[in-house]
Amino acid sequence: MEDEGGERSNIVIGLIENRAKEVGVAAFDLRSASLHLSQYIETSSSYQNTKTLLHFYDPMVIIVTPNKLAPDGMVGVSELVDRFYATVKKVVMGRGCFDDTKGAVLIKNLAAKEPSALGLDTYYKQYYLCLAATAATIKWTEAEKGVIVTNHSLLVTFNGSFDHMNIDATSVQNLEIIEPLHSTLWGTSNKKRSLLHMLKTTKTIGGTRLLRANLLQPLKDIETINARLDCLDELMSNEQLFFGLSQVLRKFPKETDRVLCHFCFKPKKVTNGVLGIDYARRSQMLISSIILLKTALDALPLLSKALKDAKSFLLENVYKSICENEKYASIRKRIGEVIDEDVLHARVPFVARTQQCFAVKAGIDGLLDIARRSFCDTSEAIHNLATKYREDFKLPNLKLPFNSRQGFYFSIPQKDIQGKLPSKFIQVLKHGNNIHCSTLELASLNVRNKSAAAECYIRTEVCLEALLDAIREDVSVLTLLAEVLCLLDMIVNSFAHTISTKPVDRYTRPEFTDNGPMAIDAGRHPILESIHNDFIPNNIFLSEASNMVIVMGPNMSGKSTYLQQVCLTVILAQIGCYVPARFSTFRVVDRIFTRMGTVDNLESNSSTFMTEMRETAFVIQNVSRRSLIVMDELGRATSSSDGFALAWSCCEYLLSLKAYTIFATHMENLSELATIYPNVKILHFHVDIRNNRLDFKFELKDGPRYVPHYGLLLAEVAGLPSSVIETARSITSRITEKEVKRMEVNCLQYHPIQMAYRVAQRLICLKYSSQDEDSIRQALQDLKEQYIDGRL
Repeated sequence: MEDEGGERSNIVIGLIENRAKEVGVAAFDLRSASLHLSQYIETSSSYQNTKTLLHFYDPMVIIVTPNKLAPDGMVGVSELVDRFYATVKKVVMGRGCFDDTKGAVLIKNLAAKEPSALGLDTYYKQYYLCLAATAATIKWTEAEKGVIVTNHSLLVTFNGSFDHMNIDATSVQNLEIIEPLHSTLWGTSNKKRSLLHMLKTTKTIGGTRLLRANLLQPLKDIETINARLDCLDELMSNEQLFFGLSQVLRKFPKETDRVLCHFCFKPKKVTNGVLGIDYARRSQMLISSIILLKTALDALPLLSKALKDAKSFLLENVYKSICENEKYASIRKRIGEVIDEDVLHARVPFVARTQQCFAVKAGIDGLLDIARRSFCDTSEAIHNLATKYREDFKLPNLKLPFNSRQGFYFSIPQKDIQGKLPSKFIQVLKHGNNIHCSTLELASLNVRNKSAAAECYIRTEVCLEALLDAIREDVSVLTLLAEVLCLLDMIVNSFAHTISTKPVDRYTRPEFTDNGPMAIDAGRHPILESIHNDFIPNNIFLSEASNMVIVMGPNMSGKSTYLQQVCLTVILAQIGCYVPARFSTFRVVDRIFTRMGTVDNLESNSSTFMTEMRETAFVIQNVSRRSLIVMDELGRATSSSDGFALAWSCCEYLLSLKAYTIFATHMENLSELATIYPNVKILHFHVDIRNNRLDFKFELKDGPRYVPHYGLLLAEVAGLPSSVIETARSITSRITEKEVKRMEVNCLQYHPIQMAYRVAQRLICLKYSSQDEDSIRQALQDLKEQYIDGRL
């Protein structure tokens, strides 16, 4: 396999759909040797679910069928890829390659777990689309990369996205989870404005990828979330463990998770010449992987020492499954029989090349020893040549750097060159205060040195064949090690590190209940609080008896920030991290929906209003009782009567569900909902008026917003004539008078229902309370008295 280094995507995706709007997805991660299968009904004609999955996987290749079977009214996945993923390589394979029977056999042979554990064995016919996508994806990968996937080596997951919270691609953008919305607004420090970049203090590439995956698909299982939180509790209370683990994790190479692909994929030897693969380059990558693995296994005893006294379930489990597993010692012993003990993973290019040439112990292969001697001779000749040039041309500061692309070259400080450089030096380049150059002699020695190194790599691979076969037999324990290191990196170097850099008690542990309320006391925006030291905290309370909050307030009063803050806090809680609040409790959210911003979508010929309606339709079609819906304005891009009618009817529909909804609006009439429906709560952002100017306090308070005619105040400041302002003021006062009278009538009419709902809400809160029995009895007595006196 080629090294795809860095954080670039290594995922190949197969996509197929049928006329019943079902989509099958097979995502093959070449870096971590895992295969993720999904099959679902596409509820949106704009393919929102598919876009969300593609955004999550961020593939380098998408394999599709010829575009002939798109469902009625839909463009088809092939057209979708052309339109929205033009920069991703698209491969069209015939429908014969999408063979579900072959896909089922492949999964049975390649999966590390038995298919029965995946829930696929009895559902082959039902999930035929994702199996068909699997067949095409593996066929393309094996042909393109010139490899054979090792049996029982792949980690296969099925319907992975449905075991996690679902955040659609639009919401990911609105909430600034991965990238900030306005990347140029904050200059060079703009990256700090996304949640990923705030938490991205991981030390390994695999840890960063796991963090991104968790932010895009947070957990839904309370047990797993609490296991992570227990682990954080222990790390925060035990400094020795925290710093000990931080130090130990640095001992593991940054690319530890990458080495797996070299043991899960076996090269097709017969095709090396045909495919034109650089055989020596591939051998070099293989040797590098063995050295990486040796370095990682050498660091395991240090991890064992750090975790020995850990108490939390997660760390205890890591200790038992990794540190007490004898297979790692067995693999390390087998490596020690062939690989020299002094060989270490190195980042400096020439040191790495030397380590790779001398990886295998001397005396095992005669041809390898000859190739090494040639490598040493040419390396020595190159250094002797540099010494000769220093003396002959009086260049005492001449240096001999090395890089993988061009080999050795000369670097001479400009101040040392008197007049012109001698004609012997060629390929002269200015590089800062230095001159980079070469000579014909050096170029000739470089070719010989590279050729000797290539011969070393090829002979070394021959010596390693038996060792590689032995490692491939236990590849599942290496997969486990890579997963554990990525998880520890995320929890220790990201979550615990972020919390430890904040003042004490600024981040607290969230609590979870099955069906309890969502309550955040003194919550803060996790990104903005690091930019603004005087960030004003605010609260939120939602329960089944009060499942909609309508937030009112003038422009710039903080409504959009507040909505984003609540969603980001929920995401942080469900990835198993502390949250920026004094106290918080949540019921698990299965989907987050957002409808924010008002922008025309020129690509799909959609006006602002049409974009609003499409986003709202997607929310209403896919909402469930455990969803969190956040809407920032609705119906403002059309006529006022139609816009208000739509906003009101959407609120009524969402009220009938048990989903939690936060609705920000300027429409004062919507506050009338609270007089009719007892499960609606009205909040407003407090604003003072001084000298006809608005003084924003960014503080959330109960009740409707009472800022008299703030729109007229802003219009006056903007310079509208006083006669126009006065006319507008008289019109709005008459409208307001009618509204107040109607609301008073509603309050009287619906007062008994409101009282009953408030009692129910208090009782639900007491049900999930952790107080002692006496306190609960007293609270019930107080509630009874308040109800009799009508003080609720």
